[in-house]
Amino acid sequence: MARTARGVTTRTLTRQIAQRDRRRGLLIAFEGPEGSGKTTQRKLLRTWLESRGEEVVSSRWASSPLVRPLLKVRKKIHTLSTEEYSLLHAVDFRHRLETAILPALWAGKTVLADRYLFTALARDAARGLDLDWLLHAYSPLLWPDLVLYFSMTPEDSQRRIASTRSPRYYEAGQDVTGIDDPVASYGRFIDRVVTEYENLAVIFKFVTVDAGEAVYRQHTQVRALIEAAEKRPWPVFSKDAVEEWLRRPQAPPA
Repeated sequence: MARTARGVTTRTLTRQIAQRDRRRGLLIAFEGPEGSGKTTQRKLLRTWLESRGEEVVSSRWASSPLVRPLLKVRKKIHTLSTEEYSLLHAVDFRHRLETAILPALWAGKTVLADRYLFTALARDAARGLDLDWLLHAYSPLLWPDLVLYFSMTPEDSQRRIASTRSPRYYEAGQDVTGIDDPVASYGRFIDRVVTEYENLAVIFKFVTVDAGEAVYRQHTQVRALIEAAEKRPWPVFSKDAVEEWLRRPQAPPA
């Protein structure tokens, strides 16, 4: 019988995962273009969940203390190739998954991910990278229980961003558009990103929230969706990812 590096059989891990799946926390992903209001809704949902006595952990995109400093420097001096940009974000994602997201879920906490791997799939596919290559870079995959997609047109996203700030170099896609004006580049790039998001929404069955609706109506819809949300069983959807994590020395006992 196969044994892991920690001396635990694969069968034992499979049983542990199935048992923990009954009492683990929910993983909710907030996705959408810049300016779609997903961060606002994530914060409102956290406040509401905590008011009900639930323990909540938030995870923001590209926030790993291990990788973020390197990403920040490389982005500032504009030296990232398309593949490097993608792979560094994949490392950042994996570090947060193993040190923050999975431990919280295992402990029964709700995790609200302000952007999840679908951000990478949309942005990097818009940069011309193959979807299969991207999925491989992020494998094994831990699938969210619910993906809330805040849908808006590229034009509305560009208008909202331009009204508050100038897009940053990679956010504007200037590395692939070659356009000097960041706002104009963003308009070109976000059109590609939204197209990829819409494709992903169909493939992975996102739940769509109209980003053009009033904030309180969005929040009401989000609350109703969370109350009706069901877990995607780990043994079916995410067994490989959880098993890999449990093999690591820092993983908790069952």
